[in-house]
Amino acid sequence: MPKSKVRKKSVYTPPEGVLQSRAANARAVQPSPRWYAPLMVGLMLVGLLWIVVYYVAGDQIPFMVSLGAWNFAIGFGAMVLGLVMSMRWR
Repeated sequence: MPKSKVRKKSVYTPPEGVLQSRAANARAVQPSPRWYAPLMVGLMLVGLLWIVVYYVAGDQIPFMVSLGAWNFAIGFGAMVLGLVMSMRWR
């Protein structure tokens, strides 16, 4: 079987603006402040504890009784906020 011809392709060079914008974005990313991680973990734990307390002693705490099903929204909301923060943690 005969060999196929090899074509010479020119080397791709991206436009100048593309390389500069990527370099600027790479320099813009900085590590998170020291308080960010404890706040993130704290929110997740507070949400978990809120739901556990609601299940265990929710009928004995007056303001939790008045909130009713909103206790789930508060607990899960705090946990979701902590998880969203974890995606932005550097």
